[in-house]
Amino acid sequence: MYTVYVIELSKKVYSENKKFREANPQFNGVLECLYVGMTSKTPKERFEQHKSGSLSKKGHNISSKIVEKYGLYLRGSLFNHIDPVQTRAEALKLEKALALELRRMKYAVWFN
Repeated sequence: MYTVYVIELSKKVYSENKKFREANPQFNGVLECLYVGMTSKTPKERFEQHKSGSLSKKGHNISSKIVEKYGLYLRGSLFNHIDPVQTRAEALKLEKALALELRRMKYAVWFN
């Protein structure tokens, strides 16, 4: 089972991270900056992995640098309505669809 989740980021990410800024030309500074991801863990466990800079069993960094540095908390109201899906492929599609929908709503969004 895979779950899509949303993390609110500090607005500093917009002023300090050029790639984030370039990915969000629609952002007008009113709404929040967000990270959208998907996980086979609980969103809470995944958020804690990001914040602690977790490594995989093989020693690969599995945390997003943007979340590690700017992540504030999970935004359940933006993802709790989305049911978990069976496959990683479905979850990746959902992640992208949610991220693009939030961008259309004028949030600044980062996703992989």
